[in-house]
Amino acid sequence: MSHDQNFKNLILDYPPESLAFFAREEADAIPPTAKITPVRQEQLQDRLGEHFRELDTPLLVEFPEGEREAVLFIMEEETTARHFSIHRLAHYCLDLAELPDTERVVPVAIFLRPGDYPRSLNLGTARKTYLGFQFLTADLGTIPATEHIDSRNIVARINLPNMRYDPERRVEICLRAQEGLAELEPDPNKRIKYIDFILRYANLNESEQAQYEERLQHSSYREVIMGPVQQAIENSLQQG
Repeated sequence: MSHDQNFKNLILDYPPESLAFFAREEADAIPPTAKITPVRQEQLQDRLGEHFRELDTPLLVEFPEGEREAVLFIMEEETTARHFSIHRLAHYCLDLAELPDTERVVPVAIFLRPGDYPRSLNLGTARKTYLGFQFLTADLGTIPATEHIDSRNIVARINLPNMRYDPERRVEICLRAQEGLAELEPDPNKRIKYIDFILRYANLNESEQAQYEERLQHSSYREVIMGPVQQAIENSLQQG
């Protein structure tokens, strides 16, 4: 399973919701009328060459009527903290800032599993720092799932299984994620796509799967969920 590709798809399918969840500190200032555009990979390859990593997801936020200068958000997913390189992210941000010729860049690192990683980079001497670099973090494994269990943000609901919760609540968390998807996503194709996402990250064992199926029968979203769930299971069996 490609975690990078999964999260890239999630961000590109739901740009405003992704910024609101993964980059809340900065996204609070983005009005609903802002235009959010993924930066095309072809542009990146032409300008960045070998420094471009296909699975990074840059989003350009442009404000209505030019009331503020555009902001470039750079979203990078890391499965584990030990694979994270702050030097690589800083280098990528500097390269990418040249593309729209802007200094308004917000780096965001999304960690799937908790771990230790550097929070800042300061290059210089004891007398002076000549280059300082910081970034926003969305450390999913440390976020309490209970804080988002009723969220109206579809990205938060889809990611409930990736958050922190008591293992005894795994079935409940999985179902609440799927109910949120059923409630917030009208497109049946996207429901199938992200029910599969939820099931993969929930990773229910046989006993939990049986509990899940029992609880699903009592869900008010049972009919909406059951079709895509069956389709997702069939897709998994075919791929397996």
